[in-house]
Amino acid sequence: MATPYTPLRPASRATRRHKNLGLSAKQLNKVTSTIASARRGLREAHGQHDDEDDDDLREEERDEIEREEAATAGPSRWAGAETSFAAEPSFLQAPLNSRVPPPPAFDSPTANTKGKYRDETQDATNLKGLSLELQEAMVLEDLLYVMLGIEGMLIRYSPESPHVDDPLAGAVFLCNDTLDPSIRDLIMRLLPIATHYTALQAFIAAKSIEGCGFVNHALCGALRSVLQEHITLVTRLENAFLSTPRPGEPGLTLHSLMPHLEPSARTLALLYTLTSSLLLDPASAGSSSSDEESDVDSEEERRNAELGLGGIGNVIKGLGGDPEEEGEVLGGEVIAIVWDCMRRMAGDPLTPALLNPLLARLSTPYARTLLVWAECGLLTDPDNEFFVRSQPYLAPSFLERDYTDEYWDRRYTLRDGTPTEPGQKEKMTTGVPLPRANTGRLPGGACVPEFLDRWKRKVLLAGKYVNVIRECGRDVGTRREDWEGGMDCEPFYKRIEDAYQHANRTLLMLLVEDQQLIPRLRSLKRYFFLSQSGFFSHFLDLSMSDLKKPSRTVSLPKLQALLEVAMNLPDEGVGGFREDVKLTMAREGLYDWLLKVVAVSGDLGSIGGSAVHSEKDKEKDSKDKKDRLIAMDALTLDYAVTFPLSLVISRKTLLRYQLLFRFLLHLKVTEHALLGMWTDQLQPVWRSLPLVEASEHEAWRRRVFNLRARMLAFVQQVMAYATTEVLEPNWRKLEASLDKVSTVDQLLKDHVDFLDTCLKECMLTSSKLLKVYSRLLLTCSTFANYSSNFSKWAAKGEQDMQKRWEFFQKFEANYNHSFQVCMDCLQFYASSENTALLSLVVRLGNNGARSQGS
Repeated sequence: MATPYTPLRPASRATRRHKNLGLSAKQLNKVTSTIASARRGLREAHGQHDDEDDDDLREEERDEIEREEAATAGPSRWAGAETSFAAEPSFLQAPLNSRVPPPPAFDSPTANTKGKYRDETQDATNLKGLSLELQEAMVLEDLLYVMLGIEGMLIRYSPESPHVDDPLAGAVFLCNDTLDPSIRDLIMRLLPIATHYTALQAFIAAKSIEGCGFVNHALCGALRSVLQEHITLVTRLENAFLSTPRPGEPGLTLHSLMPHLEPSARTLALLYTLTSSLLLDPASAGSSSSDEESDVDSEEERRNAELGLGGIGNVIKGLGGDPEEEGEVLGGEVIAIVWDCMRRMAGDPLTPALLNPLLARLSTPYARTLLVWAECGLLTDPDNEFFVRSQPYLAPSFLERDYTDEYWDRRYTLRDGTPTEPGQKEKMTTGVPLPRANTGRLPGGACVPEFLDRWKRKVLLAGKYVNVIRECGRDVGTRREDWEGGMDCEPFYKRIEDAYQHANRTLLMLLVEDQQLIPRLRSLKRYFFLSQSGFFSHFLDLSMSDLKKPSRTVSLPKLQALLEVAMNLPDEGVGGFREDVKLTMAREGLYDWLLKVVAVSGDLGSIGGSAVHSEKDKEKDSKDKKDRLIAMDALTLDYAVTFPLSLVISRKTLLRYQLLFRFLLHLKVTEHALLGMWTDQLQPVWRSLPLVEASEHEAWRRRVFNLRARMLAFVQQVMAYATTEVLEPNWRKLEASLDKVSTVDQLLKDHVDFLDTCLKECMLTSSKLLKVYSRLLLTCSTFANYSSNFSKWAAKGEQDMQKRWEFFQKFEANYNHSFQVCMDCLQFYASSENTALLSLVVRLGNNGARSQGS
C-alpha cells in the first residue's frame, strides 16, 4: 500500500534565503517589516525623511535579496522531499502544521529519536545575537499556533510530554533555549493554555463516543462551545498580528497579548480541573478490564431473556447478582462532580458564571429522562446513567409464580440501595456497586446528585405507580421532553411533586373503587383473625382427627373441602371472597420459624428478606423433624389476590397475616384441647365422691382440676388480650386512616404499620418473650394431650398414687416456673419497650394470685 506523502509548497525566496533559520514566508515578511520599521525609526531620529533616501533603501534591499538568491541558487530544500505523514507526528496531531518543514529522515520513530530531532532543531535555530524586537516577532506567530495545540519552530513539544501515550493529560510545550529569558518567561506563563486546550480537545474526543452516556455528550457539547470561543479569540489575535498597525499605534506584542488571553487562561484552567476530576485513575480503571471478557456472556443472556429461554435462572441472576462494576464516570456522577466543584469554588466570581450554564446544559438530558419516567413511566437509560434501575427479567405475569412478589420490590429499584418500601429499615446490598476507592462516591447512575437526594424516592414511586396504571389499561398521558436547563430550581421540583401526586391519586382511586380494596382487607381480618364468625371452630371439630396426623401425610384437598363445608354453614356470617381462601401447610413450627427470623434479622421489620433465609434453612432441616411436625402446628391460610391488589396485599403482608393467624390458631387449639379435658373431667369417674374427703386421691384430683383451670384461664386471657386489646383497636385505627389516606405510599405504610404493631403487641417480635411464651403454651397443650391418662388414673382410685403425683408434679412445677418467668419478662418489656403489654400483665396477675393461693 502506498504511503501518503505530505503536500509540499513551492520553495520561496524567503525560504531559500533563511534556510538556516527555517523561517516561513509569513515569518520572513513579519521580520522584514519589523526591520524596516526599526530603520525608519532610526532615520526619523536623525531627521532623514526624504523620499529619495527611501527609494535608495528599497533599491538596496532588493539588490541584497537578489545577490543572496544567486549565492544560494541550487535545488530547493523542498524539491524531491518524500517524507510521508507517518514521519511527522506533529502533522498527524495538527494537520494545519504543514507550514513546518518535514524532519530529516531517521531510522526508527522512537521517543528517543524524536527527542533528539527536536533538540537538534532547537540548536539549529539559534537566536542569540538577535534583537528583542526580532525575537518577539519570530516567536509571536508560533505562540498563536501553539494556543491551538500546534507546535511551531521555536515552541515545540517537550520530549517528556505525556500527550502521545495519554492524550487526556494534554501536551507540554518547551521554548527555544536561545530565546531571551524575559521573552521566554512571558511565553512560559502562556503555555499552560495550550496544555489545557489540548487536554480538553482529547477529553471531548474520548467522551463523545457511544457508551459514554447522554450527560457526557452534553458536557462535550458545552466544552466545544467554550473552545470555539477560544479559537475565535486566537483568530482575532492572529488577524491583529498580520494586519499593518495604524500610524502611531503599536502592533500586537507579547505584553499586549497577555490581557487578551488571561480570561481564556482562567476558563480553560477551570475546565481542565473539572475534566481531570471526571477521569478515572489508572488503578481504578483497571478494575473494569473484565467488562470485555463478559460481553459475550451478557449478550447471550440478554438474547435468551428476550426469547424467553432464560427461565427462572435469569430472574434469580437479575435479583441477586454480583455488584455492578465501577465503570466509567457518567450520568448522575458527572452532575454530582460538577455540582461539588461549583460549591467548592463558589468564592471565585468566574466559577458561577462558567459552571452554572455548563451544569444546566449537561443536566438537560438527565432531567428529561427523570421527567419522562416520573410522568409517563418510561425508562430510557441505555448506559445506566439514571438512579432508577429496571430489571427486565421481571414482568406482571411473574406474580402468579413468585412467592416474594418481586415485581413490585425488584422490578424498579434505586441503584444506591436506599429502602423504599414500608417496613424496610436497612439499605439493600444486592446489585449495589461499591463506592470508588479514591472519592467514596458511588459510580455512574448509582450516584444521586445532592439536590435530588430528597426527591429520589418520590421519583421512583411516581414512575412505578404510572407503570401499574398503564398495565391496568388506563391512559397515562403522552411523553413530554420539553425541559431545558438545570434541575436545582423550584419549577423542576414542582413538576416532580405534581407527577407524584397525580400518579398517587389515580392509582389510589383504581385500588379503592375498581379493585374493592377495603372489602378485601375486611375479609382478610375476618378469615385470618378468626373473628366475627365461628366457622373455624366448626372446621376444627370436623377435621381434628386429621389435624393430629403428621403434616406430610395429611390430605390438603380433604381439609380444603372441610373448610368450605364449614364456611358454607348457615348463620356463619363469612361474607364474600371465600373462594380466595386456601389452606396450606408450613414446613416448620411457628415459634421455631420466628426464632430463626429474629436471630437473622434482629426483628420482624425485614420479614420478607428473612423469609428467603428461612426458606433456605428449611431445606436443611432433618427429615425426622419434619415427621414430628403435626398438621395442627403446620396449618395456615393463604389468600389469592391479583394484580394490582397484590401491591397492597403482597406476599410480605400476607406472611404477617399468616403469623398472626398461626398465633391465634395455636391459642384456639390449646383452648379447644383444655376444654375437651374439662369435658372429660365432667364424667362420673371424676365426679364420684371418695369415701374419705381428705384422702390423697381427692387431693390429687383437685390439684389436676386447679392446674387445668389455671391453664385454661391463661390461654383465654391471652386470647382475649390479642383480639380485644390488640387486633380490634389497631384495626379501627387502620380503618380511620384509610378513610383519610390520599396517597398510595401512605396506604402501604399504614397497612404495614398496622401489621407490625399487631405482631409486636402479640409478643411475636422478641426472642426472649417467644421462648418463654412458647414453652408455657407447649406445657399447656402437652398437659391437655394427657387427658386420657389422667382419666384412667382417676378410675383406679387410690392405686399408684406415688406415680401419679410424680407425673403430675412435673407438669405443675414446669407450668409454675414458666408462668413466673413469663410474668417477669412481660413486666420488664411492659415497663421498657412495649407498654401495651401492661394490660396483659394485669389480666394474668389474678391467675398468678390464684396459683399462689392454691
